[in-house]
Order: sequence, then C-alpha cells, then structure tokens
Amino acid sequence: MQKTDPRYGAYVKILREELVPAMGCTEPVAIACACAKARDLLGTLPDRAVLRVSGNIIKNVKSVVVPNTGGGRGIPTAVAIGFVVGNAQRKLQVISAVTEEQREEMARLLESCPVEVIPAEGPEVFDILVEAYGGGHCARVRITGYHTNIVLAELDGKVLESKAAETEGPAEDTDLLTVEGILDFADTADLKDVTETLDRQIAYNTAIRDQGLTGEWGAAVGCTLLRCYGNEDVAVRARAAAAAGSDARMGGCELPVIINSGSGNQGMTASLPVIEYARELGCDDEARYRALLVSNLLTVHLKSGIGRLSAYCGAVSAGCAAGAAIAYLHGGGFEEVAHTLVNSLAIVSGIVCDGAKPSCAAKIASAVDAGIVGWQMYQGGRQFYAGEGIVRKGVEETIRTVSRVGRDGMADTDREILRIMTEKV
Repeated sequence: MQKTDPRYGAYVKILREELVPAMGCTEPVAIACACAKARDLLGTLPDRAVLRVSGNIIKNVKSVVVPNTGGGRGIPTAVAIGFVVGNAQRKLQVISAVTEEQREEMARLLESCPVEVIPAEGPEVFDILVEAYGGGHCARVRITGYHTNIVLAELDGKVLESKAAETEGPAEDTDLLTVEGILDFADTADLKDVTETLDRQIAYNTAIRDQGLTGEWGAAVGCTLLRCYGNEDVAVRARAAAAAGSDARMGGCELPVIINSGSGNQGMTASLPVIEYARELGCDDEARYRALLVSNLLTVHLKSGIGRLSAYCGAVSAGCAAGAAIAYLHGGGFEEVAHTLVNSLAIVSGIVCDGAKPSCAAKIASAVDAGIVGWQMYQGGRQFYAGEGIVRKGVEETIRTVSRVGRDGMADTDREILRIMTEKV
C-alpha cells in the first residue's frame, strides 16, 4: 500500500486514536471524566449529584473495581473519584494520580453527597449525563457516543460547550477497513509511522500482564491456566497472558493499559497473545510490529460494525483478531487470515457481555483459544462453510453477519441482562 493511498493515512490515524492509554475500566473512567468536568464548572465539591446513564454504562460499572479507590466499585465510587480528583484534561487517565488525602476526601464525599442514578431513556447505547449541585449552582455535563466525547457543558442553565453527538468513536474512516486492506497495510507500512504507538502498547500491556501473573488479582484466571496446563505450550501462555492482564485490570490494578476500540480488555486481548507467539517464534521487532498491526486493525474492523457497547462480548473480536495475527506471524496471507477469522468467529460469537468484572478474564481466554483453534483448523485443512449457522461466503460477509447479531440481534438480550443484573440478589 502506497502512502498516497487514502487508506494508508486513515489506518495510521485509526491506530493513533484507538490505541491510547487508560487507567481502569473505561466506563467508570468516563463517569469520572464527566464528574471532573462538572466539578470544574461548579468550582467546588458538590453536595448532591444525579446521573442519567444508559444501560450499558450501568452494566459495565456495577461490578468492576475502580483503581485508586481502595477497592471501591460501582457508580458512586466512580462519581466520587471524579469529583475529588477533578482534572478532566487527563481524559481516560483522569484517575491516574490520587493522593492519600484525596482518598480520604473521597470517603467523606461518599458519605455526604447523595448520588441518584436514573436509567437514561434515549436511544443512545453510550450516554452519561451528570448533574452536580453545590454552592447554590448546578452544573450539567454529558458524554455521548464514546468515552471522552463531551457534547454538553452547562452551568445554571447557560450552555458553555455544545456539539453534536457522535456515535462511533474518535477514529474516522473505519469503513475503509477490510481484511485485504489491513494485510496490505501490515505488509508495507513504514514502521516509523506506527512504532511509537506499538511500543507503548507492548510496554503498558506486558507490564499489567506481569502484575496479573502474580495471582493477586481478580479470579486469577491467567495463573490458573498456567497451574493446570503448565507453561510449555505457547498456546496456553498466550491465553494466560491475556487473561492475566484482565485479572489485574478488573481487580483494580493501578497500571494503565493501551485500549482498542474503547476497551482495555480488547487492547490486551489483541496484543498480548501476539507478543507471546512472536517471542516463541523468535521473531524480530519488525515481524512483531507488523503482526500487531494486523491484530489491532482487525479488532477495530470487527468491532466497528457492532458498536462500542452491546451484549456481544468485545473480547471475541479481539481474540479472533489475535488468532488471525498469529496465522500472519506464521507466514500466512489473506487466505490463512480470512479462514482463521471465519473459523474463530463461528466458534465464540455467542459469548455475551454481562458487564466488566473478574469473569472477563475467562471469556478472554476462551476468545483467544478460539482464535488459535481457528488457525489450527486451517492448518489441518478444516473449515466452517457458508450456510452453516451465521457463516457466509467470504470473510467480509461473515463479519457483516456477526455485526448484525451483535448490534441488532442482541439488543433485547442486552436489556434482559441489565434487568437481571439490577435485580436484588
């Protein structure tokens, strides 16, 4: 692919805008970001707050540990750290620098500031509206579409910032992504255009993987895999690496990760298995970078038709993309990558998302396993065929049908999952 090709610049831009750092699960962080902005407008800590949030926000904040809060979970915790830290300029790292005094202030705020949570009634899948009251004033901040997309900032009814709601995410031109185009780009890209982005992903995500492998986080899925199956098989290590990163992140580890498509779990799943296989194969930096281009861009491609949040587990897209990149590391081209994707998508596209929590690590392990099995099937001359379930002829058609299932078919599933999660246990 020549640099003059419009796709080249678009692909580089997608990588730079999607592969960004975030500390903590990105939905609580988005709430914290909105609250930080509201506190800036008020100029003081609020004495009460009202949040109107879409169902997927409730689902993804309910059970995950928010870093730098002493193990706190849920929307009130995300609200408190956002108000107290109060620096919206950090965006997805808004909770990354918290002092002991601020932790104590958060605890006091949780006791003194009632937080009312109301399900949003609009059609937006990703929607956060914060109303903060304090010092005789009311500040309103709304984030819609994706995690840092502030579309409204208002004080006492006066609109200070406003823009049209965007629904897709920071990166544009995702419609230019195709499997064939991604492979062309990965084969020919000038690595100087992407090295900084990929080096940061490697450094951040392997660091949190190492934390997860201590066994002190979440359900210790990564460590369980190594304990049960040993560490001799690279396929086991690849699954364990991605799961361990999620163990740490879902458990509140205070290390940032590089996200993909708005999700840290997806960013780790797309990268850590590929890094593990590259090490096993003795690949040089260039081969590893080019395989990471494949996995990251395929993850964005698979997710873009589904949307940022749904009842469809995003780890599936990233795990299948990682399997395709592993095929690429072994010298595979379009045929090998396409068959790996179709095979793996046929295996695990039914995994549901029931919010961010420790079991995400196990789902990640399953998704990575499917990606590897999809590749191994192709190696053995086996495949799933068009007409078998949701599989269609051609990889792009299969991706479109999976997108339909995740975006449209699982909409009612998403609502039922939320009802179950909000019932009293």
